Amino acid sequence: MTPAPGPVHVTGEVLATKVVGAYTHLTVVAPDVAERFRPGTFVALSVGETTGATRLARRALWVHQVRPVGGYGPALQLVVEPVGPGTRWLAALTPGSRVEVTGPLGRPFALPKEPVSCLLVGEGYAAAPLFPLAERLRERGCAVNLLVAADDEAHLLSALEARRSARAVTVVTRDGSVGMKGRVADVVVGVLERSGAEVVYAGGRVATLHAVAAAAEDAGAWSQTAVEQPLACATGLCHGCPVPVVGEDGVARTVRACADGPVFRGDRVRWAELEDRSA
Repeated sequence: MTPAPGPVHVTGEVLATKVVGAYTHLTVVAPDVAERFRPGTFVALSVGETTGATRLARRALWVHQVRPVGGYGPALQLVVEPVGPGTRWLAALTPGSRVEVTGPLGRPFALPKEPVSCLLVGEGYAAAPLFPLAERLRERGCAVNLLVAADDEAHLLSALEARRSARAVTVVTRDGSVGMKGRVADVVVGVLERSGAEVVYAGGRVATLHAVAAAAEDAGAWSQTAVEQPLACATGLCHGCPVPVVGEDGVARTVRACADGPVFRGDRVRWAELEDRSA
């Protein structure tokens, strides 16, 4: 039976944890969340003991994979970069831990109706949703090219898996520890030209998304960008994750990253304003 659309709030169980480079990968079984997942949507995990008085705001996490695990059915693989109290708490969870999961949240990537050439650009942990997206695109007969980037090798997400997911892979790191040395902005025009992509998908820092969207527009390609903003509620209620855009009617407005995004057409985001807010 096809699950009803919309997010659910459930108590999930951590099945496994694995530290890979700078990230901790959590495998979590959360009933009905994995079944509703579409690439580009995300989940929010409650932070703190469910029976305790100390709770922090929920943390939004990208879904890296959905895979069946033993007798549990489909499980979510989530990528956590432990950089603050909330993400460190999540990264320290052990198998068997219970955690509250809300999701899937947001709007997913739109898929092309025809088998076209696609370029997927992912930076750091924000590359996570591009891997399940690559699977969906290949199922539709699309040629998938990947550009994965990070500050250094430790922050490069699943470079080996990328080579199994795409026809061609380009790796770039700012310190040059793996692949070419530089930023996405330094190489995306050339990669886009070589791939001949008609559709570009991207996840990463705002400046990176801006560069990708501009390169796609110059090349006549259609782009979709997964815009990550600090989230308080992750459900659209608090309006705390504003993204300046231009609507279909040509009128500038502000929308919510969590509920109206996180995926936006690259040519619709007012990038300069968003970069100023993110600075």
